[in-house]
Amino acid sequence: MINWFPGHMNKTLKQMQSDSKLCDCFIYVVDARCPLSSINPEFVRVVKGKPIIFVLNKTDLVEKTDMERFKKYFIEQGHECVNLNATQPGSSNIIIKTINKIFAERLEANRQKGANFILRAMVIGVPNSGKSTIVNNLCKKARATTGNKAGVTRSKQWIKVDGNIEFMDTPGVLLPNFDDETKAYNLAFVGSVKDEVLNITEVTLKLIERLNVIDTNILKSKYGVSYNNNTPHIEILEQIGKKRGCVIRGGEIDVERAGKMLLYDFRAGKLGKICLE
Repeated sequence: MINWFPGHMNKTLKQMQSDSKLCDCFIYVVDARCPLSSINPEFVRVVKGKPIIFVLNKTDLVEKTDMERFKKYFIEQGHECVNLNATQPGSSNIIIKTINKIFAERLEANRQKGANFILRAMVIGVPNSGKSTIVNNLCKKARATTGNKAGVTRSKQWIKVDGNIEFMDTPGVLLPNFDDETKAYNLAFVGSVKDEVLNITEVTLKLIERLNVIDTNILKSKYGVSYNNNTPHIEILEQIGKKRGCVIRGGEIDVERAGKMLLYDFRAGKLGKICLE
């Protein structure tokens, strides 16, 4: 069972609670491949009933039907929801438009008074959901530290965008307890949990199991492997390792190396557009 909640995340949660008093709304970034697993119940203490804009990020990695299904879900929950691929320049502008729409009356009232009104939005989410990439997209340059792995952003940053909007980029925070094994593995699959604390082979075998439930042809078509419903997952991983040249002395398959390659291919979208939920 996956269970990883480093001390700095608890400290970050407390700081976010304190900083939330300065915020008008929240930009809640979720991974489009597992939106529900990307929801952290602890954030309820942070948002405290203020407007939330859910951002389905990395939509280039899922089918449009899946993206629209979850967008509809969040809207039916009473929230604003936008979808984007934050690596595309200008794609995050829809967030600014949505914020201005939410606060249109307040902005207009302040304009009529000649007052300078600043809207503050905190960007929240689990690690590696793309929060900093979105902020950089909004700024049109790299202002926030980013990386394709969990736990890159460590300190809060206020960044002014579009004249009257300021964004606070925050470190990613995981659930303190993974009571739901499916959610835990989903977050491990997409890279929200650091690989260094995982048993890569175990996680990869779970990924093979999940992918075969979604579509038994995903791995077969990608790697040219052959198996049936009764084939042990470790044998499938060994086949993939052999196809990818993960062979060590004596012809043995380096299953951990094969697992890392499989995880990389999944995260990079090389196995196709796959939604885990």
